[in-house]
Order: sequence, then C-alpha cells, then structure tokens
Amino acid sequence: MPQIPGNLDRLNDIVLPPQLSWWPLAPGWYVLIALSSVTAGWLMFRLVKNWKANAYRRVALRELATLNDASSIAELLRRTALVVSPRADVASLSENEWVDWLANHSSVAVPPKVRRQLSCGIYEREPDPAGVSALSEFAAQWISQHPTMTVES
Repeated sequence: MPQIPGNLDRLNDIVLPPQLSWWPLAPGWYVLIALSSVTAGWLMFRLVKNWKANAYRRVALRELATLNDASSIAELLRRTALVVSPRADVASLSENEWVDWLANHSSVAVPPKVRRQLSCGIYEREPDPAGVSALSEFAAQWISQHPTMTVES
C-alpha cells in the first residue's frame, strides 16, 4: 500500500539561529568593568596607604618582643607616642601625667601594676617581674590599638 503524502511529510527541520557571541560586549559591560577597576584601584591604594601608615606599629611591636626591663619598655612607649602625637603634647609629660595621657589614648584601662611601673618602676634596681610582664602586655595592646592622630609639622 502506497503512502499518501500528508502534512507531516512537508515539514522541514527547524533551523536554529547562530549562537550569540560574547564579543563585542554591550556598552553596559564596559561601564561595569571601568567602575570595578576604579573601585579595585581605590581599595588597593587605601590598603597600601594603611599598611604604610602602620609600619611604626609593626616596628615597635618587633622591638617590644626583645625588651625585658621597664625603662626600655617605657622608652619605647614614649617613642611610639611621639610618632602619632605632637611633640609638645607628649615630650613634657612625666609620671602620672604620662600615664594619664596613655590611658586617655588607649582602648584598654591601665592596670595598677602598669601605673606603678611607669611612674616609679623604671627607677628600681630590682625590677618586679610580674610588673614588667604586665607593662609589656599593656604596651603591646597600646601600640597595636591606640588611635592614630594627625601630627602637624
């Protein structure tokens, strides 16, 4: 029996359009790439600037690790404070004024052992090991956490 041609025999295969290319990009993509590049450059600039601005902290913390007496630690604290604060505000302070200044520019409270070490412990011949240890811990916290201030030349 012969086949009768029907509607299905006259159908052709579906022809798909060519695949879309990724290139050239639409203008919106160029804007997005430019904004992303500018933002990434700005973030890198800020990170490098912040890293360089905190170089004195890294140096001070490395030096603190080598110190083991109260007078050396107190001297390091003073030198670090002179980096971030005007010389006129820090250089003339002594004993309790100096400790109060440190407390005002610290995110942690100054323990009594540290107050004693900074005011009179630096002059002792026989240092108190617990006091020196507490002073070293406080110095590490102060150096790493004190707020940065602008120093006017």
